[in-house]
Amino acid sequence: MSVQTFARGRYEIERTLGGGGMAVVYLALDSELGRPVAVKVLADNLADDVDLRRRFVREARLAARLSHPNVVRVYDAGEEDDLPYIVMECVEGESLAETLRREGRLEPARVTELGLQACAGLEHAHRAGLVHRDVKPANLLLTEEGALKIADFGIAHATEGTRVTEVGTVLGTAAYLSPEQATGERVTAASDIYSLGVCLYELLAGSPPYDYETLGALLGRRDWGPPPPLDGVPPALERAIRACLARDPADRPVSAASLARDLSTAAAPEPATAATRVVRRDGVFLRIPRRLVWGAALTALAAAVVALALALAANDSPSARLEPVPAGSTPAEDFRNLADWLRERSES
Repeated sequence: MSVQTFARGRYEIERTLGGGGMAVVYLALDSELGRPVAVKVLADNLADDVDLRRRFVREARLAARLSHPNVVRVYDAGEEDDLPYIVMECVEGESLAETLRREGRLEPARVTELGLQACAGLEHAHRAGLVHRDVKPANLLLTEEGALKIADFGIAHATEGTRVTEVGTVLGTAAYLSPEQATGERVTAASDIYSLGVCLYELLAGSPPYDYETLGALLGRRDWGPPPPLDGVPPALERAIRACLARDPADRPVSAASLARDLSTAAAPEPATAATRVVRRDGVFLRIPRRLVWGAALTALAAAVVALALALAANDSPSARLEPVPAGSTPAEDFRNLADWLRERSES
């Protein structure tokens, strides 16, 4: 039985990994480098569509410009039997769509970490002039080591170039499309930020904020109010995600890097301010107002003062005459003055 190959036998097809309306993806072996790769081949029924063939080739050229740990690498491209193909990094793991089906809702800390990785990959692409245009859980791949990689820039769009699709043509999955993309308006990096916000919301809630099965349902929407609240999610994280889902692109984070900063801030533990102090009790860390800490310390020292005064009075000696404790300008200074005062009296 002959083995299907590409590039004059270099890539040996082992099995089908999956496919969509535009292409079929195979697992293959790169016989020259001895590594597994993913070969994406334009679907047979689209081979005669000149526009799609050009778009497919253009995908390879644009995606090959990207080199980032959070973006699936493109290694090679060519044609075999009049079918264009792209050779990509093979990611061993699963998509976030599969993770959601298997695990359901994810913890906020994990979602934040995944969001930061996605932001890093998108920022790299946006700086290279590319907009993904189809960010969704199925295109966010998770390696066995936990690294997130953005896949399928198949409908990516060079922001400095001409539009790939004709006016009115929309590519992507309805539930994750930004409003401006759904209505055929100009698509920018803000559209990817919107779609990533939908993904992060879904990871936390178990379902997208707005569920549209068809583009018609999305276009027929009239109410662009806020999505349902997220249960058990830190307020700062929810605010960051809601900002991504703003109807107006100008109201969203200005870049993926800006969103990453918002996510990082949301994930950071609340710092101990000048008014609080963190103490540990029975293995649990507690945040206690500093005024209560100083109050307890001063109360304990006051008790020591009383005990010392009683002891001196019992001795009926001249040293029993107590000098006043110098006043401080802050509770901390009062504490230090009282401690020094006690130490001096105990040594006399």
